[in-house]
Amino acid sequence: MTEAKPTWTDQFYETDDGLRIHARDYPGPEGAGTVVCLHGLTRNAADFEALCGHLFGRYRLLVIEQRGRGRSDRDPDPSHYEVGRYVQDTLGMLAALAIDKPVLIGTSMGGLMSMLMLAAAPERYRGAVINDIGPVVESSGLARIASYVGKGVPVSGWKDAAAAVRASNGDAFPDYDEAAWVAFARRLYREGEDGMLELNYDPAIAKPFNAGQAGGVPPALWAVFDAMGTTPLLVIRGALSDILAAETVAEMQRRRPDLEQVEVPRVGHAPMLDEPEVLAAIDGFLARVLG
Repeated sequence: MTEAKPTWTDQFYETDDGLRIHARDYPGPEGAGTVVCLHGLTRNAADFEALCGHLFGRYRLLVIEQRGRGRSDRDPDPSHYEVGRYVQDTLGMLAALAIDKPVLIGTSMGGLMSMLMLAAAPERYRGAVINDIGPVVESSGLARIASYVGKGVPVSGWKDAAAAVRASNGDAFPDYDEAAWVAFARRLYREGEDGMLELNYDPAIAKPFNAGQAGGVPPALWAVFDAMGTTPLLVIRGALSDILAAETVAEMQRRRPDLEQVEVPRVGHAPMLDEPEVLAAIDGFLARVLG
């Protein structure tokens, strides 16, 4: 039997400041639980295509694109490109769609959003999968991200785009071949109105990020982590990560002995959530918390 091809409905939510936020809404069986996916700083809904293809038909899947990314509106005020605003937008969309007690799956920035959302109201969620981020964010990884965010150079085609992506992410994925880098580029770039390729995010997202970098190492968020209560957690770490240190995961485990974790060998920041060990861990976690 041929599996059904994953399909989605485009959902749009208007924020209190008048922007339209886009999400891909993959249907699930009647009464199935909902999984809400939250992407990283420069990413968009395409990052979760492999995971949604794997989970399609078992749960409702909502993949939200934050303001300034993908099909969501760009903000004329770059100061709004910050995590607190993204959380507010996300909560508004969940309320508008009457989504109750979802599981959150957050990569990098999306993982920070998930932590803040759980800390504020842990009873609203069935669980969370935190991908390669934690209460302590390593300064070396932040400096690497600051070196390229918002600084995309013109590319002439998909091979050129793949080379650009490899230049900034090669250390994190040492085993990728050319086909994998092209696939990576197709998640990050889109064709502009002039037919040329452009990064699928507003370059202005770099302004508040870089301003934060200028302030030095961000404070540890252990109080946020502790406020997340007993909501079930699965933490994913790339073994080569320069954002989430093994020592941070160990401390998370010490504070939450029930925390589940998986480490992906020969992958840095951040795992793509299509790795076999990650898919197996997510399958087991969702089966336990959503049934």
